[in-house]
Amino acid sequence: MRETTHFVNEGYGWTCKRCVAKDAQDAPPAYTSLPRFFREGEAEEHETKLSNTSLARWKDDSHHTLVCPLCGVEEHLS
Repeated sequence: MRETTHFVNEGYGWTCKRCVAKDAQDAPPAYTSLPRFFREGEAEEHETKLSNTSLARWKDDSHHTLVCPLCGVEEHLS
Protein backbone atom coordinates (compact mmCIF):
# COMPACT_ATOMS: atom_id res chain seq x y z
CA MET A 1 0.00 0.00 0.00
CA ARG A 2 1.47 3.34 -1.09
CA GLU A 3 0.69 6.34 1.07
CA THR A 4 1.32 10.07 0.90
CA THR A 5 0.31 12.95 3.15
CA HIS A 6 -3.25 13.29 1.81
CA PHE A 7 -3.82 10.17 -0.32
CA VAL A 8 -3.55 6.40 -0.01
CA ASN A 9 -3.43 3.78 -2.79
CA GLU A 10 -4.77 0.35 -1.83
CA GLY A 11 -4.49 -1.11 -5.32
CA TYR A 12 -7.61 0.23 -7.02
CA GLY A 13 -6.73 3.93 -7.15
CA TRP A 14 -5.70 6.87 -5.02
CA THR A 15 -8.24 7.90 -2.37
CA CYS A 16 -8.34 11.00 -0.21
CA LYS A 17 -7.77 10.13 3.46
CA ARG A 18 -9.93 13.01 4.72
CA CYS A 19 -12.92 12.17 2.50
CA VAL A 20 -12.69 8.42 3.15
CA ALA A 21 -12.87 9.11 6.89
CA LYS A 22 -15.84 11.45 6.37
CA ASP A 23 -17.64 8.91 4.13
CA ALA A 24 -17.15 6.17 6.72
CA GLN A 25 -18.52 8.45 9.41
CA ASP A 26 -21.60 9.48 7.36
CA ALA A 27 -22.45 6.06 5.87
CA PRO A 28 -25.52 4.32 7.21
CA PRO A 29 -24.65 1.05 8.99
CA ALA A 30 -26.95 -1.04 6.73
CA TYR A 31 -24.98 -0.18 3.58
CA THR A 32 -21.70 -1.45 4.98
CA SER A 33 -22.98 -5.04 5.10
CA LEU A 34 -24.56 -5.11 1.63
CA PRO A 35 -22.55 -6.15 -1.44
CA ARG A 36 -21.66 -3.43 -3.91
CA PHE A 37 -24.12 -4.58 -6.61
CA PHE A 38 -27.03 -3.99 -4.22
CA ARG A 39 -25.96 -0.38 -3.66
CA GLU A 40 -25.03 0.57 -7.24
CA GLY A 41 -26.58 0.36 -10.66
CA GLU A 42 -30.19 -0.68 -11.10
CA ALA A 43 -30.80 -2.29 -7.73
CA GLU A 44 -33.05 0.39 -6.19
CA GLU A 45 -32.30 3.66 -7.91
CA HIS A 46 -31.90 4.86 -11.46
CA GLU A 47 -28.78 6.89 -10.70
CA THR A 48 -25.55 5.02 -10.15
CA LYS A 49 -23.72 5.84 -6.94
CA LEU A 50 -20.17 4.67 -6.52
CA SER A 51 -19.30 3.07 -3.21
CA ASN A 52 -16.12 5.18 -3.04
CA THR A 53 -16.66 8.79 -4.03
CA SER A 54 -13.26 9.97 -2.84
CA LEU A 55 -11.17 8.56 -5.70
CA ALA A 56 -8.58 11.14 -6.69
CA ARG A 57 -7.92 12.30 -10.23
CA TRP A 58 -4.72 13.34 -11.93
CA LYS A 59 -4.55 17.10 -12.38
CA ASP A 60 -1.90 17.00 -15.12
CA ASP A 61 -1.13 14.74 -18.08
CA SER A 62 2.28 13.81 -16.67
CA HIS A 63 0.56 12.20 -13.62
CA HIS A 64 2.53 14.09 -10.99
CA THR A 65 -0.28 15.92 -9.15
CA LEU A 66 -3.33 14.30 -7.55
CA VAL A 67 -6.49 16.22 -6.71
CA CYS A 68 -9.54 15.11 -4.71
CA PRO A 69 -12.82 15.92 -6.52
CA LEU A 70 -14.72 16.35 -3.24
CA CYS A 71 -12.54 18.52 -1.00
CA GLY A 72 -10.08 19.85 -3.60
CA VAL A 73 -6.89 18.93 -1.76
CA GLU A 74 -3.88 18.59 -4.08
CA GLU A 75 -0.58 16.81 -3.66
CA HIS A 76 2.46 16.64 -5.92
CA LEU A 77 4.02 13.17 -6.24
CA SER A 78 7.64 12.84 -7.21
